[in-house]
Amino acid sequence: MKFHFLIAAFVVSASPALAFDFSFDWSGLKSCTSGRPNVVANPAFKLTDVPQGTKYLRFKLTDRDVPSYNHGGGVVAYTGQKVIQRGAFQYKSPCPPSGRHTYEWTATAQTKKNGGALARAKSARKYP
Repeated sequence: MKFHFLIAAFVVSASPALAFDFSFDWSGLKSCTSGRPNVVANPAFKLTDVPQGTKYLRFKLTDRDVPSYNHGGGVVAYTGQKVIQRGAFQYKSPCPPSGRHTYEWTATAQTKKNGGALARAKSARKYP
C-alpha cells in the first residue's frame, strides 16, 4: 500500500500600510475672485486612515500659484471622528485675482497640539 502526502505551503504577506488621506470640496463657499480673501469657515474634511496615536489635526491652506500668501488654517482635536465638520476653524478663503488657481490643504496628524507630527496628507482643488 502506497501513501501519498500532499504538502501545501501557504504564504502570508502583510498588507501594505494604509496611508493617511483626506478629501474636501468647496461647497457652500462664498464666491471670491477679487484677490481679497474673506475669513470663512473651513470646509468639511473626510478623513481616512488617520494614524494611531493622533490627538490633533493641523490644517493649512496654500495657493500653489501664490505660495507666499498665508491663507492660514487651524488645529482640531481628534477623537476618532471620520469627518472634521465645516466651521471647526476659520481661514482666509481662496480668492484668485484672475483666472483659476490650485489650492492645496495640508493636514498633519499630531500627538500634541503644537508638534509631534505622525503623518502628513495633501489634497488639492482648483478654484473657482
